[in-house]
Amino acid sequence: MQKRALITGLTGQDGSYLAEFLLGKGYEVIGMVRRSSTVNHERIAGILDRIRLAPGDLLDEVSMIEILRAYRPSEVYNLAAQSFVQTSFGQPVATGETTGLGVTRLLDAIRLVDPEIRFYQASSSEMFGKAVEIPQTEQTPFHPRSPYGAAKVYGHWMTVNYRESYGLHGTSGILFNHESPRRGMEFVTRKISHTVARIKLGQAAELRLGNLDAQRDWGYAVDYVDAMWRMLQQDEPDDYVIATGETRSVRDFCKLAFEHVGLDWEEYVVVDKRFMRPAEVDFLVGDAGKAERVLGWKPRTAFGELVEIMVDADLALLSG
Repeated sequence: MQKRALITGLTGQDGSYLAEFLLGKGYEVIGMVRRSSTVNHERIAGILDRIRLAPGDLLDEVSMIEILRAYRPSEVYNLAAQSFVQTSFGQPVATGETTGLGVTRLLDAIRLVDPEIRFYQASSSEMFGKAVEIPQTEQTPFHPRSPYGAAKVYGHWMTVNYRESYGLHGTSGILFNHESPRRGMEFVTRKISHTVARIKLGQAAELRLGNLDAQRDWGYAVDYVDAMWRMLQQDEPDDYVIATGETRSVRDFCKLAFEHVGLDWEEYVVVDKRFMRPAEVDFLVGDAGKAERVLGWKPRTAFGELVEIMVDADLALLSG
């Protein structure tokens, strides 16, 4: 029997890659999309004829109950969120409603409609924030440093709560930063790759950034959606850190991106305090040993290769 999966956040970076991955596994894919005045299907344009779209919203539990009743998925991947950390400082309540309470509404809908559904929650390394140990594991205490991180902690613990209270197959993937050419322009990695391409093509003269010393564990989104699927194939639900185990600074990303097009980053990068966070997360690096042992998952794409993939994609996009 063909498996059926529901993905929230289908039109985002992870949602679009996960949909392609599941289609390749023979799944029927349902994507929950919010009704809005502007519909952006850019990331899923190549698979629109192979998936089904269902209107719904994490702010409206009834809409999710109706989707679950209509489509009866065996797996639900919750990737929808207000996912930009900087925006969460300006919109903390809206971030909490979607990124935090939205998880509870979806879990409750599953509990009411079909408790046998396997549920994946997109947790985040931002939950560690001011990390108390290096590297971070599934046992590292959380200390979020943004409204986004705090909302993700709430969603994470609600997933654990529904797992322990109602026996739901609820699993959280604590994913460290993962990038791709489909990353939104507001994220620093895509801002770098896109602006580097513009500078190379003579369309821009400088790149303005905030904290160049911030360090992250950066992987490739295509590798990470594979981990999400592997989690829901396990007999027992659990939580898993997904990371490369290597840390790089924003400066490192800039340097490699400019080198790839034959330019010196120091001639173009300008530090702008407007892009500094009110509370910075300085050093995040994950230990994905459990994922390797239990899921058989390892990252396949090296950092340098990721940077080149993103810059090349933006060069192609702008040369179009």
